[in-house]
Order: sequence, then structure tokens, then C-alpha cells
Amino acid sequence: MKLEYGRPANFAERLEKEKRVYDLLDSLGIEYGRVDHEVAMTMEECAEIDKILDATICKNLLLTNKQKTACYLLMMPGEKPFKTKYLSAQINSARLSFASADMMEEYLDITPGSLSVLGLMNDKENKVTLLVDEDLLKGEFIGCHPCINTSSLKLVMSDLFDKIIPAMGHKAQIVSLPWETE
Repeated sequence: MKLEYGRPANFAERLEKEKRVYDLLDSLGIEYGRVDHEVAMTMEECAEIDKILDATICKNLLLTNKQKTACYLLMMPGEKPFKTKYLSAQINSARLSFASADMMEEYLDITPGSLSVLGLMNDKENKVTLLVDEDLLKGEFIGCHPCINTSSLKLVMSDLFDKIIPAMGHKAQIVSLPWETE
């Protein structure tokens, strides 16, 4: 694995959803690092990649309420534990659970293991609310998938929140999740 910059040389061979990510970043004039790798499905596998990226490890969770009428993309530090009760109270949504693979595909054009904030570019109807744990914002760089889990990108945190997320038509709602859970 090697850190490279800009879109891949074998761009034509990439999936359309990945190509859309590079097109978006390039259209915004965003500089980004990229590492191509084997499929990364777990936080442990991503930790090795993030050493090369030298970026904050981000855990992404797609959540829904019991009625499946609200959908949330939660971004939080990778090593931080998650308990729904702490988030539910802050967003006034009881009974949060993990969204199905079908919802992930329908709303973000992403499959399990590839969940990324960049999938919001595919959420044209703003069905997904972006939630960001405040501790994630402490890093200078963030690592995320370009809607596929065989590559990872290194983005400047301020570029993500000041340029990319607004360009995708979304806003981040900041939440505060505890490090310690009972």
C-alpha cells in the first residue's frame, strides 16, 4: 500500500460511484491522498490503512429510527464506543438501530463495509441526516472510503466540512458522545 495523490491512473476501470467521488473532489479543487488496498471491512483493517494515510480513523454508522422514517449517518472516532441511548437523547429519536443494507444502497448507493460521508453525494433528496461526534473534529486530516472499500482517501478536515459536505447539499449536526459507557 502506498499513499498517492489525485485520481487513480486506472480511472476507467473504477466503479461509477467511485468515479463520481473523484469528479466531485476535482470539481471543488480539493487535494486528496489515496491508498488502494484489499477489501477493508473492519476497523482493525482500516487501522493499518490509516497509518499510511496518517489521518483520523472514522467510524461511520448508518442508523434509523424504529419506524424507518428517519435515517442518520453518524461519524465518530473509530476507537470510541457507541451506545444508542447517548445519541437518541441528543437528536430526540428513540429506538435507533442499524439501517439495513437495502437502505444503505437506496439512500447512499453504498454497500456495507464502504459506508462513507462521501456517499451523501448520492442522497439527492436529503433523506439522511449527518451527525458528527465533536471529538472527530479535533484531527487535521480524516480518512474515508470513496464509496468503495478497496480505496481510502485522506482529506483535510476543514475541506470536508467547509467545502465538500456543503457541495453535497448537506449540513453536519454536531453531537457529543461519551468515551466511557456503563
